[in-house]
Amino acid sequence: MAYSETRILIGGLAHVPVLIFITNFIKGKFGIKTEETKDNLVKSEPVKIIELKNTVIKEGKAETLKELSNKLDNIEQKADEVYEKVKKKKKDKKKKKKDN
Repeated sequence: MAYSETRILIGGLAHVPVLIFITNFIKGKFGIKTEETKDNLVKSEPVKIIELKNTVIKEGKAETLKELSNKLDNIEQKADEVYEKVKKKKKDKKKKKKDN
């Protein structure tokens, strides 16, 4: 059964409002989320950056810095020791597997 051109055009035009409704529905679902994130970004406070130039470190601060650096050195030494122990255990396991 053949359709005339006018009938095809009328059928196509009848679907246009349906397509518009679907696109507006999708825009509404996703458009709200983007607006909320924009509002949150605008409301956030700027980060304050303070630069200190030519400051003198007091003795108390210098001592705490030395203590912290000593503690860091101790932690690094312990980490190296643990790494070596684990390495030795892996070698021992490989040797045991080869012997068996």
